[in-house]
Amino acid sequence: MFPNSGFVLFVAVVATLAASCSKQEAVEQSPVERGKYLVVVGGCHDCHTPKIQGPEGTPTLDTSRLLAGHPADLPAPSWSPSDLAQKNIGAATNPSLTAWAGPWGVSFAINLTPDKETGIQEWSEELFIRMARTGKHQGQPNGRNILPPMPWFNMKDMPDADLKAIWAYLRSLPPVKNQVPLPQLPGAPASSPGS
Repeated sequence: MFPNSGFVLFVAVVATLAASCSKQEAVEQSPVERGKYLVVVGGCHDCHTPKIQGPEGTPTLDTSRLLAGHPADLPAPSWSPSDLAQKNIGAATNPSLTAWAGPWGVSFAINLTPDKETGIQEWSEELFIRMARTGKHQGQPNGRNILPPMPWFNMKDMPDADLKAIWAYLRSLPPVKNQVPLPQLPGAPASSPGS
């Protein structure tokens, strides 16, 4: 027998039990709990939740507006692709990290809460999944492309169960009325919210 074989056996048993418990916890998660986990590790709050100034200037999540998108009360950035190119900047963001500019124009993180007028209340689970698979706004075949920095291409290969869990979590959020501006495409005049 090898030296410390009892210890090695003990470690192997503990590791097996830990893996078993971890799998069991994942199985016992409700779709909403699983969806919340996927939203957090997927970094959805990075762009879709407005930020407030935290200690030492660190942006922290505005928990009163979780996943409510670019705040309607923030002015739209006045960046243009040519301004950024002249400064040798590939992309820029606002202090809330909810508006981004680059060669694609200016994009705004949408309101993912189930608000009927300004959020995703009118979407169906099927449209949400189609959006994730195709990169088309609201999952519409003839819809505009989802703009950067939204990493829809990271979602497209997720299993349906995970996308349905994300959908379940988003539907469980309190609705937040927040009309996000439409994207500003290069060369197009700026649009007002809801237009």
